[in-house]
Amino acid sequence: MLRTHTCGELRLNDVNKTVTLTGWVQRTRDKGSLLWIDLRDRYGITQLFLEEGKTDAATLQVARSLGREFVLKVQGTVVERLSKNDKMPTGDIEVKVSSIEILNASKVPPFTIEDNTDGGDDLRMKYRYLDLRRNTVRESLQLRHKMAQQTRIYLDSLNFIEVETPVLIKSTPEGARDFVVPSRMNPGEFYALPQSPQTFKQLLMVSGFDRYYQIVKCFRDEDLRADRQPEFTQIDCEMAFITQEDILHTFEGLVRHLFKTVKGIDMPSVPHMTYADAMKFYGSDKPDTRFDMKFVELNTVAQGKGFQVFDSAELVVGICAQGSAEYTRKQLDELTEFVKRPQIGAKGLVYVQCKADGTFKSSVDKFYSTEDLKQWAEKFDAKPGDLLLVLSGETAKTQKALSELRLKMGDTLGLRDKNKFAALWVIDFPLLEWNEETARWHAMHHPFTSPKPQDIQLLDTNPGAVRANAYDMVINGTEVGGGSIRIHDRATQQLMFTHLGFSEAEAKKQFGFLMDAFEFGAPPHGGIAFGFDRLCSLFGGADSIRDFIAFPKNNAGRDMMIDTPSTISQEQLNELSIAVKGS
Repeated sequence: MLRTHTCGELRLNDVNKTVTLTGWVQRTRDKGSLLWIDLRDRYGITQLFLEEGKTDAATLQVARSLGREFVLKVQGTVVERLSKNDKMPTGDIEVKVSSIEILNASKVPPFTIEDNTDGGDDLRMKYRYLDLRRNTVRESLQLRHKMAQQTRIYLDSLNFIEVETPVLIKSTPEGARDFVVPSRMNPGEFYALPQSPQTFKQLLMVSGFDRYYQIVKCFRDEDLRADRQPEFTQIDCEMAFITQEDILHTFEGLVRHLFKTVKGIDMPSVPHMTYADAMKFYGSDKPDTRFDMKFVELNTVAQGKGFQVFDSAELVVGICAQGSAEYTRKQLDELTEFVKRPQIGAKGLVYVQCKADGTFKSSVDKFYSTEDLKQWAEKFDAKPGDLLLVLSGETAKTQKALSELRLKMGDTLGLRDKNKFAALWVIDFPLLEWNEETARWHAMHHPFTSPKPQDIQLLDTNPGAVRANAYDMVINGTEVGGGSIRIHDRATQQLMFTHLGFSEAEAKKQFGFLMDAFEFGAPPHGGIAFGFDRLCSLFGGADSIRDFIAFPKNNAGRDMMIDTPSTISQEQLNELSIAVKGS
């Protein structure tokens, strides 16, 4: 090694040692007779100092030529600092420099390599190798490393085996869009990059590997957001000879293990909530349960009073914002405008202020008496000083809009603390959901999810009422994982494909290999996949997953650093038998 120590490890007990350090120049401070250099590597920062008349003149000259991010090899003696810095681990010492070797000079970086940098997102992504030198980004990747390490420790302790599955697979019509890869040796034919290793992990269960996991790269060609990337990582798991409760217990254990070992938090047991209750009380299948503010339905007390907006509504429902009765008219108008945004979709907002003196003031006073509004307040268990916010309309749209309003109020009232964590299992999802564009039923999770045995007879008469053996892990209102008990016999799988609109020939072409495998003694099995990038960002208290990925793409799916996707040569296109429109 070129160094004897890192820039983060020297302490008072190292005083008088002769050391060699390597790293990057964070900053220099030249006071004429004294010169200080902060030398940085991924382990920390050590302060170096040189003194006019005591340091070799040639060494001092080299030191004064240094710029930010120059790469150095420095030799010197550890001494105790006169002016200590308790904000850094090495703040009790400094190194008195005897020699400096410039290993490489640096251009002036396009942004400062500091925790609070002056670089915008695009600039930092273009120079990601510089951004990775910042403490905040480095710490995010160290967190990711520790989470992967602890995931393996936990699953290995339960006899799971890590198996790599193929990256070049078959394109399937269900789910998000595939990234496809042309085959040069098979002109006109294509591989797809996996959206998940779903069928392969099921085949591993058929093979007798009863406990599988993989921290695996997956790919989806879909519209991007802060918590999505075209390539992402899953903790992918499958178990055989189990029930749904076995899966929930095992992977609740994983999440609690990660919180304990990575965050030092003892998580309580994870409660279960049905999909139906999640929608009824929170309007979302991924409710944020760090705060209460449950939905309260008001149809029985709000309808039939002559207020046509409520009387004609399928659902009248609201939330109680505790301690918010003194909201000004301006604040209430802002909430009304919020719910009327196109992406929220409500037509208006009704409010009731439960005044501290026991009176009520509402936006519908001419339709409802004080006694009526008191009934509303009792439904909410509201106290003087609380604010009731009520929406109405078609059930699904109203629940969605009120869910967004609930989250906004949670943010406004400081109820969504990133340092507080609330986990939840959401269970009993619908097996199927209707798609207006395709005018057919689609699998809510995927076509290999098993229906509840007692609901199978409803597939012909009421498909939307069939419940799935499916479950999601939700933390702080974010879905971090999802899975199901799988179909493991050919007849049921064929039935599922039929109800999803597949002809027998289409099902055989796409998934014949899986249905064939089910005829060779497939055991009951199920599994789950956690979004690893999303889980890391949640543990790191960030809204975006980007800083937990070494080299992420931007919102357009572009890698700004290597400038891709990009065109390829005509020669390559010819080899692949691909004709590009307009070429």
